[in-house]
Amino acid sequence: MNNFCDYIQVLFLGGNNAEVFRNRKGFFSLNVQAISDSRYVIMDIVARWPGSCHDSHIFANSLIKRRFEAGEFGESVLLGDSGYPLLNYLMTPIGNPQTPAEERYNGAHISSRTVVERTFGIYKRRFPVLSLGLRCKVHFAQEIIVATAVLHNIAILHKDEIVPPPVDVNNLLEDMEPPQLVAGDRNINFVQQRYVNYFQQL
Repeated sequence: MNNFCDYIQVLFLGGNNAEVFRNRKGFFSLNVQAISDSRYVIMDIVARWPGSCHDSHIFANSLIKRRFEAGEFGESVLLGDSGYPLLNYLMTPIGNPQTPAEERYNGAHISSRTVVERTFGIYKRRFPVLSLGLRCKVHFAQEIIVATAVLHNIAILHKDEIVPPPVDVNNLLEDMEPPQLVAGDRNINFVQQRYVNYFQQL
């Protein structure tokens, strides 16, 4: 399962707390976290945080985090970018990879995580208003985002195919937040090391 946050533009002005909706790219938005599978089905979505909110904060306060920590998904793991914390069930890229196996792990991680990029691409193609900007009150925007995610899943399950847009891995890497590492930290844990060991055998 791939975990990722993306911005969905919200067009509104005024209010005492409007600036909390301004994201790091400079426009007003909601920061939406979604988990998708390989079929581009949205398995979980959180659409309640303003654009300035950090991805890791959204995840830390999500139901899906509590469900993973309760062991509900067994040995399944999520893939997240370097803006997320490395956990036993949430794999992030290795900071400062030092071996060919670690490089292969990072390559596999990035190429696998492009699925959620494609999911957002299909989702926004299916509902262009999500890219153009929702012109409504924030609580309506949140409901629209969740409702369109449900409709997106229904369309996928009924084979209403939309070709996913191409994902440029270089752009994906540039758009990622820098890892939050302590100097010299390679950001690796024992679960991640198990995957690196797999790539060492290749």
